[in-house]
Amino acid sequence: MRDNYGERESHKVTCAECGQEAEVPFKPDGTRPVYCKDCYMKRRKRY
Repeated sequence: MRDNYGERESHKVTCAECGQEAEVPFKPDGTRPVYCKDCYMKRRKRY
């Protein structure tokens, strides 16, 4: 059995809020906005 928990594929994206380039551990599907870590944390605090 193979253990893949140590390696994650990163995907480069442009933050939908600030325009900064960022890397995320998932492949965006293009249907929802993707945020850098800073903008994600700011948005998360609003809810």
